[in-house]
Amino acid sequence: MSFFDFNSASEQTSFDLIPKGALVRVRMTVKPGGFDDASQGWTGGYATRNDNTGSVYLNCEFVVMEGQYARRKMWSLIGLYSPKGPEWSNMGRTFIKAVLNSARAIHPNDNGPAAQNARRINGFADLDGIEFLGKVDWEKDQNGQDKSVIKAAITPDNKDYAALMAGATAVPASTA
Repeated sequence: MSFFDFNSASEQTSFDLIPKGALVRVRMTVKPGGFDDASQGWTGGYATRNDNTGSVYLNCEFVVMEGQYARRKMWSLIGLYSPKGPEWSNMGRTFIKAVLNSARAIHPNDNGPAAQNARRINGFADLDGIEFLGKVDWEKDQNGQDKSVIKAAITPDNKDYAALMAGATAVPASTA
C-alpha cells in the first residue's frame, strides 16, 4: 500500500460545537509566549505579548477530561494587561480566581486563611496543568465561525459541582 493512495483512509470525523452552557471538567495548559515582566512577577516565559496591540495574555488550551466530549480541545486567552485600561486585566484576574476556587474546591464566599492561601500562586507555572470545572461558551474565530471556548469556571457553590468534579459524566437526576 502506498502512502499516497488514500482510498483506505478513515472517514473524517465531525466536530460539532460543544453545546453552549455545557459543564465540563478540563485541564488547562498554558502555551508559553516567551514574554516576561519581572516587575509584575511574570517570569518563566508563560505570558504572550501582542506586538501590534501591546496587550499581554496567557494563551491557554483546555482539554475536556471525561464524558461525551472527552479529549476535545478549546482555546482561550486570559488577559493580563491591555494598554486600553485595566478591564481586561481585571477580567483575567477574576477568571483565574474562579479557576483556583474550582480546582481547589474553595467556596467563593470563604475568606478564611486557608481559602485565601489557596487563591495564591507562585507564578503562572502553577496554572499549567490545573484541572477545574468549566462552562462552555461560544465566540467567533478570526474567520467569523463559531468556536467553543471556556470563559467561566464553575465553583463549589454550583449544585452540579461535586458530582461533576467527582467524575460523573452527566448531572445526576434529582431525587425529590
